[in-house]
Amino acid sequence: MGWVEGISEAINYIEVNITEEITIEDIAQKAFMSPFYFQKGFSMLCGFTVGEYIRQRRLTIAGSELVSTDEKIIDIALKYGYDSPDSFTKAFTRFHGVTPTAVRKEGAMIKSFAPLKIKLYLEGGYIMDYKIVEKDSFTVMGVSKIFKYESATTEIPKLWTEHYQKGNGKFVCGMYGICIDESMSSGEFEYLIADNYNPSMEMPDGFVTKIIPKHTWAVFACKGPMPKSLQDANKKIFSEWLPNCKDYEIAAGYNVEMYSDPVDYPQGTQDENYYSEVWIPVKKK
Repeated sequence: MGWVEGISEAINYIEVNITEEITIEDIAQKAFMSPFYFQKGFSMLCGFTVGEYIRQRRLTIAGSELVSTDEKIIDIALKYGYDSPDSFTKAFTRFHGVTPTAVRKEGAMIKSFAPLKIKLYLEGGYIMDYKIVEKDSFTVMGVSKIFKYESATTEIPKLWTEHYQKGNGKFVCGMYGICIDESMSSGEFEYLIADNYNPSMEMPDGFVTKIIPKHTWAVFACKGPMPKSLQDANKKIFSEWLPNCKDYEIAAGYNVEMYSDPVDYPQGTQDENYYSEVWIPVKKK
């Protein structure tokens, strides 16, 4: 099954089971992908996480049922995964801008979040620089933290800010940003701000070392101001390269971003020529 077909199968599975307890493992399995890369690819392609998609679809259908049925609000809340009227009312109000009671009694307007549909259309025609590299295992040193997929997009930048505010940049400048989910089957992953490990250097308190295993890597070149250049490259990887790659597929739960030293560029990370890379472990199909 190809990447596009897999995403489509996963979306169909969500819709059919929207009132059931759905795990990311179940969804990714329908797409024949690891949860690690399914969640990363989904958010890159769609602009929101799998969890956000499910919540917004459930609240859309719940709103429709409030309007079109006489079912009790508490029963609708339980049907769509909320264990109390209060939690349902809070989530419903954040999404629709009105309370369930206002919809039922006052006929207030509600919002609709339509299900995703995969459409094939002509795209591409650009040049994407990449290479396939055999790389032995290597050791990095840095700071590590566990993140949930749902909140990683907003929480990881905070880790970088905290790293430099604490003065830790003098120990690890941040050559790499590394995501690790070795089991590729959980809702969490480890993230490291890291440099190549220097055994002769004394490791400060709170820092860790991590061995990145030997892999074949697809290495994608990114050129331009951060973070846009990396974001654009990641989107193209998941929307264009993976669906059209006949030779390789994702091999393991690692994702590496490599950053050049900003001092080498007149405008640092905002320089039009700033260079970075995305590394994805791959194997032959």
